[in-house]
Amino acid sequence: MTISKNNIVLLILLLISIISSGCQDKKVEDEQQTYSNSSQNNVKTYIFGVHPLLNSKKLFEVYQPLVDKINDNLIGAKIKLESSINYAAFNKKMMNGHFDFALPNPYQTITSFKYGYRVFGKMGDDFSFRGIILVRKDSGITKETDLIGKTVSYPAPTALAATMMPQYYLQTHGVDINKDIKNKYVGTHASAIMNVYLGNSIASATWPLGWKTYIKTHPKIAQEVEIKWQTDKLINNGLIVKIGTPTNIIKTFEDIVFNLQKSAEGRKILESMAISKYEPATNKTFNIVTSFLDKFKTTVRALDIK
Repeated sequence: MTISKNNIVLLILLLISIISSGCQDKKVEDEQQTYSNSSQNNVKTYIFGVHPLLNSKKLFEVYQPLVDKINDNLIGAKIKLESSINYAAFNKKMMNGHFDFALPNPYQTITSFKYGYRVFGKMGDDFSFRGIILVRKDSGITKETDLIGKTVSYPAPTALAATMMPQYYLQTHGVDINKDIKNKYVGTHASAIMNVYLGNSIASATWPLGWKTYIKTHPKIAQEVEIKWQTDKLINNGLIVKIGTPTNIIKTFEDIVFNLQKSAEGRKILESMAISKYEPATNKTFNIVTSFLDKFKTTVRALDIK
C-alpha cells in the first residue's frame, strides 16, 4: 500500500497533536498534584492501627467515627485509621514502628515496648476479655477430651484471648495441644468462626466481642454454632503511642477517647465496639499479662510475635 505525501504529513501532525496533548495532560496532573501537596504541607498525619479483631470493612465502620471525632478537635494534624489483613501484617507494622497510635491485644501491647511504644490507655470491661471455644451444635462434643485427634482453629498464634487463653484452657483440661490435636491458624476471628461453622474444624476459638459482632451480621451461624467453653478473664486491649509523639496530639486523643461515655454520640461509638468505655493505663497496668505469659510458656508452648 502506497501512502501519499499528504497522508504522511497528516499522520505526523496527528502524532504531534497526541504527544502535545499528553504532555499538557501530564502538566495539569503535575500542577494538581503539586497544589494538593502544598495544601497539606502544614498537616501532619498520624497512623492509628487497630489489630484485626474485625475484618477490614467492619473495622472501618466501627472505628472511623472515633477517628473522625478526634480529627474534628485537631489543628494542623490528623489521625488516619489503618487496618491490617491479619495478625502477622499488624505485628510487622508495629515492630517497624509504622504506627503512631495503635490498639493491639495485650500480648502485642507488652511486646510493643521493645519497639518504641508506651501504654496510655486501654479498653474497659476487662470481664469481656476471655477466650471462648465454639463447636457446632450437632458436633457431638461434650467434654474437652473429645477434641483429641481433631482440628481446632484459631485466628493467629499471637492472639491472646482467642488463641493463647483457649490453648491454656485445653492444656489444663486434659488436652495436650502440642500432641493431641491439630492447631490451625486461619488469620482472623471471622475465619476461625467460619471454619467451625463450615465443618473445616471440629472447634474454633475466638473472644466474646468478636463472636457477638460477627453474628450480628451472620445470625444463621448462631443457630448452628454454640459457645462450649470459656476461659477465665484477663485484661482488655491496650492503647499505645509511639514515644516522641507530640504531647498535644496525645492529649487530644486522650480527651476524646476517655470521655466517650459522657455523650450520646460517644456512647453510640462505644456501643458499636461492644464496650462501655476506654480508661487511662500505663505499662505497669499490663504486668498481669506478663505473669500469664510466663505460665503459658511453661505450660503450653514457646512464643514468637513474628
